[in-house]
This record gives sequence, C-alpha cells and structure tokens, in this order.
Amino acid sequence: MKEVIITGATGMIGSAVTKLMLEKGVNVTAIIRPMSENLEYLENLVETDEKRIANSESGILRLVDCDLSELRTLRDKLGWEHDAFFHFGWAHTFGPGRNDASKQELNIKATLDAVHLAYETGCKVFVSAGSQAEFGISSARLSDELPKDPKTGFGIAKLAACRLSQLECANLGIRHVWGRVLSCYGPGDNKSTMIMSAIRAMLSKEHMEFNPAEQIWDYIYVDDLANAFIALAANGKDQKCYTLGTGEGRLLRDYIYAIRDAIDPTLDIGIPEASDTDEYVMKLEADITDLVSDTGFVPEVSFEDGIRRTVEWAKEHMTIM
Repeated sequence: MKEVIITGATGMIGSAVTKLMLEKGVNVTAIIRPMSENLEYLENLVETDEKRIANSESGILRLVDCDLSELRTLRDKLGWEHDAFFHFGWAHTFGPGRNDASKQELNIKATLDAVHLAYETGCKVFVSAGSQAEFGISSARLSDELPKDPKTGFGIAKLAACRLSQLECANLGIRHVWGRVLSCYGPGDNKSTMIMSAIRAMLSKEHMEFNPAEQIWDYIYVDDLANAFIALAANGKDQKCYTLGTGEGRLLRDYIYAIRDAIDPTLDIGIPEASDTDEYVMKLEADITDLVSDTGFVPEVSFEDGIRRTVEWAKEHMTIM
C-alpha cells in the first residue's frame, strides 16, 4: 500500500491506524469531521518540510474536512490513485443516539457512501470497523459463524452496514473486509468507557464502586488493533468478517486491579464478592483463529503494558478528559 484513505481519523482507532501507516511510509488522506475536538491527535503528524527532511521514509498526511453525510462530494478532490479505504467514521456510538434509529440510519448511509467513494478513488479494498454489538448476548467465543442478534440500535445498524456494504463492494468489484471490535483501550479512548472512567477516578483518588466484575472480557490495546486492521487490508479475505481481540479473555475484575496497580497498588476499590450479574453480558472473548491464519496478525501488547501507557497518556490529558 502506498496511498490510503481513512474516515474517522481523529478517533482512537483511526488515529492509531493513521500513525502506523505513516510510520510505514504510506501516504494517508484523513477525512475528518469539521471542527473535530480530537484534531490534536493528528496535528503533530502533519508533514512539514522540516519533518520530511528529518524522516524521509515517513508517509505524508493530508487532512480533508468533510462531514460523513457529504462523502460523495470528495471524488474530484481526492483523485483516483489510492490503494485502500479504511472506514472508521461513525456517529452516536455513545449516549442516547446509540438507540436512535434515525441517527443510526445515517451511519448506514455513510458507510455505503464510503464504499462508493472508495470505488471512485481507485481503492482495491474497503476495510471497516464493526462491533461486538452485532452479536447481541452470547456465552461463546465470538466468531462470524455465530448467529447475530443485536440488541441495540447501534448493533443493528452495524450489522446492516456490514451486510449492505458487502453487497455493494461485490457489485463494484472491491474486496470487502469487516473487523468486529470487541473492546479496545489506549490513548485517545472515550472518557465514558469503563477503563477511562476508572483511570480518571483513580488518578483523582476517588473511591469507585463496581459490580462483582465477574464477566469475561477481551481488551485489546489500540496499537495492536490498528495493526490488525492494517493486516486485514493487506491479507483479509474478500467478504469475510473477522472478530478482533487478543483471543484471551480475563475476568473484568482482573483488568480493574491491573489499572489500580498501574496507578497506586494501595488504592481501595469497591468490588463486592457477592455475585448477581444476570443483567450483564457475561462473556466477550474473540476467536481470532481465522484472523491469525489469514493475516498472520498476533497481538503483542499485554494489558499490563498497555494500561501503563494509557495511564501516562491520561495524566497528560486529565484536563480534557
């Protein structure tokens, strides 16, 4: 790959893929929402003459302001010579909009518009981020062979976007690869996630109360996830959906204790011993057999290492978290 397009490039996953692509010498056209509050994650990656001289092997980043609803207007501006299209742009992933049908419908349309933009700009592969929410509630390790029964508007829309974009890519002759993300963490994470909420509270010495945290979870560090998406673009099979995680589930309480230990092992955190977890999804664990065999991807960052990096990032950004 020499030229790629990325939507949602200021998000946690999109910015990580952008950074790794640039480090590999790939030129990136990043489509970003106008006035994005996360633009700072990309601004220090923008190429200047001084940077180009200092690191001539790095790729060049081009920022293009465009709302997801206007993707089809970019054809002439972006040109024809591109290799891959990464679609991470998705609105209303948190909050009440997550179950708002009209808002999620716009995300489906934006995904299909992204497919057409990929075709119109010469891309040979369309890679997009799905979600564990497409499965609904399951006690098995998650793979595409399992039935899908999404319970939220977000999950329903992701599954619909997957199926429809598969169909459209097949019609246009573009390789389509879908990566379903279970749980990702790292620098740039949304402040409302469990991990960021816990980090923020623990850094502030606030006492936190958790449920018994006996769920099995599979957290993957954002740089590992970015490498997984890059591997999908290079070697993922056409029309195939992959589940993205480490492939190793751990008790949620183990993750919480690891966060505590990375900040202050003496902190008191409230995790009760009694178990009453019927209302929670009890297992989110990725089956990455096909991911490994098809692409050669292997996660490299342990949770303990990744959470230390995330805590250091959070210390620097506490004022905006």
